[in-house]
Order: sequence, then structure tokens, then C-alpha cells
Amino acid sequence: MHTPLAERLRPRVLADFVGQKSLLAEDAPLKIAYERGHPYPMILYGPPGSGKTTLARLLAQVSGGEFVILSALTSGVRELKDLEERGREARAQGRGLIVFIDEIHRYSRAQQDALLRPLEEGTVVLIGATTENPAFALSAALLSRVRLHVLEPLTPADLGQVLARALEAPEGLAQAKTVSDAALALIIELADGDARRALSLLEMAAELALQAGVTIIDEAHVRRAAGTRYRRFDKGGDLLYDQISALHKAVRGSSPDGALYWLARLLDGGCDPRYVARRLVRAASEDIGNADPRALTIALDAWVAFDRLGRPEGDLALAQAVVYLASAPKSNAVYRAFQAVTEDVRAHGTQPVPAHLRNAPTAFARAQGHGREYRYPHDEPEAYAAGVSYFPDAMVPAVYYEPTDRGLEIRIRERLARLRARDRGEGGV
Repeated sequence: MHTPLAERLRPRVLADFVGQKSLLAEDAPLKIAYERGHPYPMILYGPPGSGKTTLARLLAQVSGGEFVILSALTSGVRELKDLEERGREARAQGRGLIVFIDEIHRYSRAQQDALLRPLEEGTVVLIGATTENPAFALSAALLSRVRLHVLEPLTPADLGQVLARALEAPEGLAQAKTVSDAALALIIELADGDARRALSLLEMAAELALQAGVTIIDEAHVRRAAGTRYRRFDKGGDLLYDQISALHKAVRGSSPDGALYWLARLLDGGCDPRYVARRLVRAASEDIGNADPRALTIALDAWVAFDRLGRPEGDLALAQAVVYLASAPKSNAVYRAFQAVTEDVRAHGTQPVPAHLRNAPTAFARAQGHGREYRYPHDEPEAYAAGVSYFPDAMVPAVYYEPTDRGLEIRIRERLARLRARDRGEGGV
């Protein structure tokens, strides 16, 4: 049976492991645990192909204990309960039990809770692997019993080392094939930080070269092996939220070029364009507001245009909105005002509506004083009833909205300043 190249080249000792230099520095806890042969409960969090499974195997190997691999896709509470008993037996025999659980984020809370007692008792050393943010995917109780290690995608230099070893090692291609520099560079680019994918691409490209009866693997073989271009992206995980955050911050930072870059990255990675449209509407209100009210209209119009056109034509409408929002004057005055007033509403409770602001549609309501002493602004100079309070009687009128000196808010600021001066009895109409 054929063993994939990535499995054949899996490091047997830590010295052969490539990448994660900060995690495996001489004074790092993980390196010390390996050298002493005493692994501890941990969660390895990182993207595919960053070395999570390999690190677990290496740690289990030096521990001398029993090693069990589970997948969260196929195991359940019963298997976890069985492991608890196996752990007690292994400890009674002077051996440890190392349990590696791949995709541990897929466990339910009940399944995660089944791990708590063996971790408390020390009968099992858990090594969990996840590509999802543990803060969201794992329970606080489980996280409090393990150490979290974050793995990074492999750098191009790391991937170059991995591929060089694949071409030289006896268990690899052992120089049976020659790979052009351009082909190697393309593999590194397409692998996008994933060592497993890099080795798979190399192996498939080598097979295509063999079928063609040539000894040199070139870019054409790699492109055929790759098929559809691949990008690291998780539609509901950290990469999505990191990239949408970058887009929003580029818009807020008035960088149309940066914003366009992150928009293209999101769409290229498979993000739902409608999710991008929703975030643009949010950015229009949060970061531009009344400095340019047209921004909200343009963001909404782009959303509608995308729904009408679909992809790829609708992508341009989103790009147009991104450029406009990033180029527009910025104000978060409405955002700050709404946050402040929301805090006051929570702090002051349910205050009654003052009599002069209440609805008075019937004679009974008017007899109760509803609407009494209400001043109709359109009957007054500049359509403004100076000195009237629109707050509950028990509250001192507050100023929440402070327009900026940018965009349309310059004019809004001037008008409000004039009206507030009239409230204080200063100046004329």
C-alpha cells in the first residue's frame, strides 16, 4: 500500500522538525518537556500543516508511554470514559497514557467535560489539536487544565527546507527527480504555509512527470497537480475575522488601497460577499457617520447591486463602496454618542415621558395633561423651540453628540452650537 510522501517524511526526532522556532527555543516549555520526556496536557492551536500531529507524536515517543490517537469526528463520551480506565491501568504499571485528539474543537461541551476528571487526576496526558480559536471553541474548564501553544504557518524558508529534505532523503524522492527552481517556488507559493500540502503537490507533480516520461518537474506539472488555486481560509474562523477586521480598519484608516487589498483577499478566499457588504454598512455608520451621510447610502446600494448582479460583476460594486468609504471624511461622533446614551438608559432605568412630550390623541389624554405646554418648533424662529428639554424630568439634559470638524459635520457642528447658545439665552435668532 502506498504511503504518502508527507507521512514518509514525518520527523522521527525533534531535530528534523521544521518551523515553530519560538515554540521550540531552548528555554521554551515544550522543548524542555521533550528533552525530559515528560509531556504535559496541552492544546496545539494552528493552521493545517503547521506540525501539530508531528509534535504530539514526538512528545509521546520520548515519554515511553502508551500513545492513543482519537479524532473528534468519530469518538465520543464512551471512548473517553474507556481512556480514563486505561489511564489508571497504565499509571499502575508505571507507564503514562498520552492521548492525542485531533480537531478537538468539534467535541461538544459534554464530551469536553468528560476529559476534566482524568486531567485532574493526571491519569491521562491530553494533547489536543485545533485549527479553531480555543477561546471560542473550547470550554473554560478544559482550557484551565491545559497549556495553550500557538503554531504559526510555515514560512517560505521553512517550506524550502521541507522540500529540500523530500528531494534528498531516501524515504523521499531521493533525487529520483529534478525540480526546477521555478517549480519549487510555485509549490511554496501554492502551499501557503502548509507543509503537508507542499509535499503533496511535490509528490503529485513528480507522478505527472513520471507519466510524461520526463525527469524534470517544471511549473506546468505543479500547476496541473494543484488544480484549483488554494488559499488558506476558514469561513467561520480566525482567518475570516482577522481579514474582515483588516478591511474595516483600512476603511477607518482612510486607506483605499489597503481596503481594496483585503476585500480582494476575502473574496478570493471564499468569504460570502454579503457578509462583506454587511460590514461595509456598519463601517459607514460607525466610522463615517454624518461626516458624509452618502457613505451609508453607497454601502447599501452596493449590497443591492451585488444581490442583483451576483459574482463576479457584483464584486465591482463592493469595490466601489470600499474605495468611497475609505476615501470619505471620518467621524465616529454618532457611534460614541449612541454608546454614551445607551449607558445612561441602562443607568437611569425606566423614566416616565414628560407630560409635554406625551401623545395626546384623545380628550381623556389631554385632560391628563398629555401634550400640555408643548411648543411646536415650526411656529418658532428657525423652527427651534429654545430652552425646551426633551429628556425625562428627573434627568439633567446631556450632550451626547459632538460633531467633528470634518466633512458635513462642520456645518452640523456650527448649527448645533448656535442652537445650544440659544438654549442658554445667548445671542439672537
